[in-house]
Order: sequence, then C-alpha cells, then structure tokens
Amino acid sequence: MFDLSAKAFTPKIKLEHIITFSDAVFAFALTLMALTVDIPDLDLNLSEQGLTERLYDMIPQLESYILSFFIIALFWVSYHQVFNHVRKSYISIVYLNLVFLLLITILSISTSLVISFDNYQISYLIYYTVVVITSALLLLIWWYAIQIDAVGNKIHPYFKKGMLIQLGIIPVAFSFAIAVSYVNLNVAQYFWLIIIPVNMYVRQKFKH
Repeated sequence: MFDLSAKAFTPKIKLEHIITFSDAVFAFALTLMALTVDIPDLDLNLSEQGLTERLYDMIPQLESYILSFFIIALFWVSYHQVFNHVRKSYISIVYLNLVFLLLITILSISTSLVISFDNYQISYLIYYTVVVITSALLLLIWWYAIQIDAVGNKIHPYFKKGMLIQLGIIPVAFSFAIAVSYVNLNVAQYFWLIIIPVNMYVRQKFKH
C-alpha cells in the first residue's frame, strides 16, 4: 500500500513559485494559440467586396480560436480555484502540475488542427481528447491534495465535494461531445456550451 500521508512527501518547491511558473505557461499557451490563426495575404488592390470575402473566410478560424481561448481561460480559473486552497507543495503535486502544464501547451498546439481542418472529425477528436485528459488531471490534483492533507484544514467537506463535481464537469461534457461527433459534428462543436449552465447550477448548489 502506498502511503498517502503528508509525511511521506517532503516539500521541495515553494508554492508561489509553482503558481507563478504555471501562469507563465498559461500565457505562453495563449500566445502560441494566437499564432495558429492564419491571416491571409491581403492585396492592397483588393476591392472592399474582395476584402470582405477574405475576412468572412476567416470566421471558422476565429470560432476555433475563441473556443480554445475559452477552454484555456476556464482551465486557468479552475487551476487557481484549486491552488488557492492548496497550502503545502509536495514534490508529487509539483510533478502532477508539470504534466498538467504540458497538456495545456499541447492543447494550444492541437488548436491548429481544429483551425486548419475544421470540417474533419479527427481534428476535433484529438482536441477534445486532450481537453478530457487535461481536465481529468486537474480533478486528480484536487482529489490527491485532499488525500494527502495538502489543502487548508478549515475547508468544509461539502466544499471539497462541490469542487470535485465542478472539476468533473469539463471531462464529462467533452466526453459526451466526442460521442456526439459521431452523430453530428456541427452539434459536437458547440456541445461544450452545456458546461456554462451546469457549472452555474453546481456553484449555486455548493455555494455554502
């Protein structure tokens, strides 16, 4: 049996250093994602109608960019909701955090697939799978922090449960989106929006 007690893991890195580094990786991921948007070469001699058509052709790319920005921003918010309550930085949490950040950068890279091949199911399957794995890992970090008593002692068990449910919304929603993509890819592209009302419901239910 593995010893999950806090005594089994010696703190190595200050918690504020972990969070600062993580914020830098999030910022890098958003910058990298923005670079995946392909700006077409615009001829200065284009007519206004021609320019409008070129800009209209960019709409699918912008939709994919907004989707990815929203998801990474949602991860950033959820990440700080978790680490705002983590009081001890054990080396095991540091390693889990590094894997999570690796997946965040992969998420921004996989955005280029969705932008370049938005009509292909495989691009969304790859992207959604990365989202599911990334969100599931953040859920694992919170659960693990609870198990080794790395969170504050004053946190109510009801709040801990609410956080587990809230963090589980994203992987569940995107898992359903993967299944929906086999039926209707257009619906699957926007199925993730279900996260918003469900998240609001969970916050209201566990607000105390």
